[in-house]
Amino acid sequence: MDTKTIMNDATLRMQKSVDHLDEELLNIRAGKASVNVLNGVMVEYYGSQVPVSGAASVTVPDAKTVLIQPWDKNLIRVIEKAIIDSNIGLTPSNNGEQIRLTMPPLTEERRKELVKRARGEAETARVSLRNARRDAIELFKKAQKEGMPEDEAKDGEQQIQKVLDKFSKKIDEILAVKEKEIMTV
Repeated sequence: MDTKTIMNDATLRMQKSVDHLDEELLNIRAGKASVNVLNGVMVEYYGSQVPVSGAASVTVPDAKTVLIQPWDKNLIRVIEKAIIDSNIGLTPSNNGEQIRLTMPPLTEERRKELVKRARGEAETARVSLRNARRDAIELFKKAQKEGMPEDEAKDGEQQIQKVLDKFSKKIDEILAVKEKEIMTV
């Protein structure tokens, strides 16, 4: 093991943690309509379970509405039932052609709950970063026992701490943006 390999592996793991946080925060809806609100909703479509986006066109015509246009009109009831059963907190309404989901305005209490959830996701990402740093430091110590110069191992540990600080700052920035989005009425 050399310094570059250890650093690259740790940096890659940290980047994956940040990317995962981004993905998780997309699923926290902040009162604005988004096609991501239907990510976990599956429907029966020709004998197999598919996401709603696999059986219909999902669009966001305005900030408070998600419009679902099934490719097969017989699916309207199936999609409606899947949305109701999924407990995403939205009630579908249809006109025989398409399904409309209207985002209700969030209460102050619900906003605080969502911020708390976002902070929890950020903390999970920070734990992942620290685990990656710990593993890298262990690899440096192991490499030192196997012949890596002590000063190179110590430099590696300092470098990995700098990388951790950089990714922690990135997480803080992502969280701040999401909190602002949630708390904006």
